[in-house]
Formats: sequence, C-alpha cells, structure tokens
Amino acid sequence: MKKRIIGSVIAASIITTGAVADDTLMQRFEKMEKEMAALKAELNAIKAENSKLATQLSTPKSGDSSAPVASASKINETLEDLQDQISSINKKTNGNALKWDVDFRTSVDNLNYKMADGSTQKNDAVFSNRLWLNMSYAATKNLSFVGQLAYNKIFGQRSLTDPATAGMEGFDWISGESAYDDTLRVRSAYFFYTDDELAGLDIPWTFSIGRRPSTEGHLINFRDDVKASSPLAHTVNVEFDGASAKFGTEELTGLNGSYFKLCAGRGMSDAEPRFSSAPYSSQSTATNNVDMYGIILVPYDDKQYSAGMQYTYANNLIDLANPMVPTDFSMKTVGGLHTATAFAMVNGIGDGWSEFLDDSMIFVSGAMTKTNPYNGETMLGSSDSKTGYSYWIGTQFPSLISDEGRWGVEYNHGTKYWRPITYGEDTMIGSKLAARGDAYEIYFTEPLVDDILTFQLRYTYIDYKYSGSNGFFGSSTGTPMSMEEALNAGYGDSIVDKAQDIRAYIRYKF
Repeated sequence: MKKRIIGSVIAASIITTGAVADDTLMQRFEKMEKEMAALKAELNAIKAENSKLATQLSTPKSGDSSAPVASASKINETLEDLQDQISSINKKTNGNALKWDVDFRTSVDNLNYKMADGSTQKNDAVFSNRLWLNMSYAATKNLSFVGQLAYNKIFGQRSLTDPATAGMEGFDWISGESAYDDTLRVRSAYFFYTDDELAGLDIPWTFSIGRRPSTEGHLINFRDDVKASSPLAHTVNVEFDGASAKFGTEELTGLNGSYFKLCAGRGMSDAEPRFSSAPYSSQSTATNNVDMYGIILVPYDDKQYSAGMQYTYANNLIDLANPMVPTDFSMKTVGGLHTATAFAMVNGIGDGWSEFLDDSMIFVSGAMTKTNPYNGETMLGSSDSKTGYSYWIGTQFPSLISDEGRWGVEYNHGTKYWRPITYGEDTMIGSKLAARGDAYEIYFTEPLVDDILTFQLRYTYIDYKYSGSNGFFGSSTGTPMSMEEALNAGYGDSIVDKAQDIRAYIRYKF
C-alpha cells in the first residue's frame, strides 16, 4: 500500500512536469522530490515504530497499560498528518487538473441497400473519423466530474447534400453519434456523487445530473468494445440530459451485485429562442416537453451470471408536423411510449468445462414497446395503442487468432409495431435493434498493440419486413408498411427492403 502511495505521487509529478522545460515547473518538481523524500522517511519511521509497538503489546510491563495506548494514538495522529500531506501534494501536482484520455477511431464502411422496388443504392467506401476526449476530476472522495467531448465526421466536405435533410443529423438525441461535421460536441458532462451509506443504512448509493452517458448501454457494449453505460440498450440508446440515482441492495437482499436505479431525462424543452419576444417561454412552441422516466433493476450479478430489467415511459413524443412539405422539419406532439426489457447473461459458460467456454459469453434479451396516442393523434399509423416485441440473442468468444481478441455473433428480431428509442446506435445503416424484421451481425475485434491499438471487422445485415424502423413516433415517418404496401403506395424507391454494412476500423485508446 505504501509503495503504491509513493508510486502514485511520483507518477502524478511526472505527468504534471514531463516534457516541459519551464524553470518554474522544474522548481516545483525539485520541491516535490524533497517532499517525497521526507514522506518516504516518515513512512519508514512509522514502520519501525509499528514494529516496536507490536513488541510492546506482546510483552506488556506489569501495571503499565498506558504505554501501548499512547504509542498507538501517536501512530494514528501521524497517519492522519501523513494523509493530509499526501492530499496537499496531490493538489500541487495532478489533483487540481482534469484527467484526460483519448479514444480515436478511423473506419471505412461499405454500404448497400436494396429498395422495395428492387432498385439498389450503395456507397463503396465511406471513410470517417471519430474522436472521444474523456475527462474526469475527483474533487473529493465522494464528489467527481465526468465528461466526454465527441467529434464524428466523414472525410472531407460532404458533397451537395440537401441542407434541410442534413440538418437532422445534428438532432440533439444523436448529435455525437452521427458522422456529421467537424464540430467538437459535448457528448456527456455530469457531476457524480457516491456514498457508502444512505441515511445511516448499509446501502451504497450514487447520484448524478447533467448530460448523461445514455448510449453504448448494456449488451450493445460488447460489440462496440466499450464499458457499458447506464441503460439496457435494447430499448434506449440515445443522448439525453437528465439525472439518475443508484442504490445497492446486496446487503439487504443477500443477492450478489443487486441494485436498482431511478432515471429521469428530458429530450426536448418547450422553450422559445433567445431573441424571441419572450425568450425561453413556452407560449407558442409547437411541441411540449419530452420527458422520460425509468427504473433499472438488477436482481443478481456475480460477474458470471447476471440478469436485469428496465422500464421506461416517455411522454409527448414527436413526428413531423407537415410531412407533405419535404423541407419542413417542424415537429408536433403525438403521444407517449412505454418500453420494457429484460435480459439474462452468462459470462463464462459452465464450470471448468474448457478454457474456450470459460472465456465465452452468451446473452438473451426480450423487450416490448406500447404506444399511447393522445386524443386526436395517431402513433405508428394508428389511433389505437399498439404493442411491438423484439428478442435479441448474442454470444462472444475468444479469438482464434490471438489471446486477447474477441469474436461475436448476434441476431435480433422485431415485430410490426416494434418501436425502441435507439437512434444513437453506432451503425451507419440505422439501428439494427430497431429493425422491424431480422438482423444478423458478426464481428472480430483484434489487438494490434496491446489494448492500445485495435482492429475490428464487422458485418451487419438487416432484412426489413416493415418500413419505419428508424422513423419517429407518429404516422408520417413511423407507420409500418410491408414491402408490397410500400410499392402500392408509390414508395418503392424510397423504402429500404434489405441493408448491409461492412465496417473495418483501426482504433487508438490511451
């Protein structure tokens, strides 16, 4: 423990002063070396005094019980002083600055679409860069800040795209997920509070508020080779502003890793522009606040076997107000949406059956969505409530090429009225999880230089049975039509029947 403390202080000093030939910084570095030397000497002195105290305790003198107590008290005081010194040194080095790390990816996608009328559209090679700048700072042991800046862009200037259509790529729910322009956007930014007890009870809990990390959630994170964020991705995968509170229940229930989380977010605010007659008022806005509320429950997770459930309700969902005007992207409110999902996962199949199975994972997830049209409005082409269903099966196993590589296969199916909120999924042809039909995927992720530089090859194929998988929630973009119905309605050249995306990327993380 002591070696780790000294090592952490040394590392912090090197990070702060490395590669900077400034006299002031060099002076600070020399001062820190002296402070660390004194710190090491004091640690050695405490070690010696601790050993002496242990000897005294094992052979106490008759009638002299106060000496060991006094020595122990002195050591405790010294340790407290030492901790204060460490905190002071930490603030002088890296403790008063953001910690940054980089995740940079260059990818190429081969895209092919077969339309309902049999025609095809494609792009042989779409090159794009994605940059994530991750930042964090712990002000205290309980309170920290976490954020991420994102840049996601196709190579060069986009050629002659319709400005009105292109503007939708900057929609707030997906602004950091679309390969759009060269703007660096805030993908997430929130403060995070954590504590080991809640009102004196043995319930560890956390609270956070801000622009929440609500993409790359559970299960989709395996394919995307990232740490899972909060939501179960089967029904929710969009950028959101809001708050969450998590409560650990392992001590109460006796079930490993059990917890529940309460979430709330706002996807649209009914606020007028800054320079309107009544700035930020809601008097004449076309839509209402779009809010989502949810609960995530994980009853068991021992890192090998886990299960989880999620329920959400979103109100005042939207669709195009004037769908017959191609350049008009104004919205109107149409209704609410219930979503529910549950999953089970085995991460390490069997108990010592084989090394291959020990390092393999399999999961299954089922979900449903149910519309709630408001009076006089329609959702997904109907004024009645409609229910959709989906299931998702996936596996990931060790590479056949390297010790650290991972390969995976996934399949999901969605019914006619299936409508998740997964616009932020990292797939250029649209969310495979939103597909009203069948989707198949296989991927290979291989390390090139440790875990710093990786390569992935991925193939995604979607066979749509109904249209509207990536639309909004009303009738203009969300109505499901079979391929035959699309042809008869004159939409054969604009409705996708089948789509595929072959992606290769190289990715740097440090």
